[in-house]
Amino acid sequence: MARNSEKAQSMLFRFREAQAADLGIIDAGRTRRPRSITEQDSIPACEKWRGQVLKEISRKVSRIQDPALSDYQIRDLNDEINKLMREKHMWEVQIRNLGGPNYMRSGGKVYDEAGREIPGGGRGYKYFGRARELPGVKELFEAAARAKQDDEKPLETRDDLRKQVDAAYYGYAPDEEDEKLLAYEAARERQAFDNLAKAAAGLEPPPGWEPLPEWELPTMEEVAQELIDRRRRRLLDQL
Repeated sequence: MARNSEKAQSMLFRFREAQAADLGIIDAGRTRRPRSITEQDSIPACEKWRGQVLKEISRKVSRIQDPALSDYQIRDLNDEINKLMREKHMWEVQIRNLGGPNYMRSGGKVYDEAGREIPGGGRGYKYFGRARELPGVKELFEAAARAKQDDEKPLETRDDLRKQVDAAYYGYAPDEEDEKLLAYEAARERQAFDNLAKAAAGLEPPPGWEPLPEWELPTMEEVAQELIDRRRRRLLDQL
């Protein structure tokens, strides 16, 4: 009878331990995982331990959604998830260094053993589940959301830009045709021309320099007649 009682107690203990591990209360496999990750030289063993970490992350992420947890329990559970995320990253680095697959190519996304993406995975300290609703944390997420909305405001449309454009944008000032202003500009132009002529009075042109020829621009009638003549010559050549 005593032997059967001991066996029943042992089975009950293992059942309770497995149940607690499923709920994310305790880490049943932590004592069995090697602490020195960089000393592991077997890719299948590293894959096994990485898979175990993923299972624990998945269980704890499900556990942190429980509305019965207090704020202190949520903070502790969120810290444990972040520690597991760092451990998972170390296993992935070791697997890559040993020549195995590179799990870090997924752009920071984390998947559990069933292939489901775990929200909140990635680099840095993350908040999962109800941890996002903790005092102080919720305000940070709300401020980040408002800043993102401000950055994503639509650009001004073309009609809005036209409303802001007036005559001054195109260079038409109200007093631009003032006689005093025109006289002042003409005087400044003459002064600038005289200064330039005085500065070039005693200078000799460089060797081989020739003055530009005086071009006579054709009139519109001459241009039209030239085009007609070219077209006539092209038709005669085709004949």
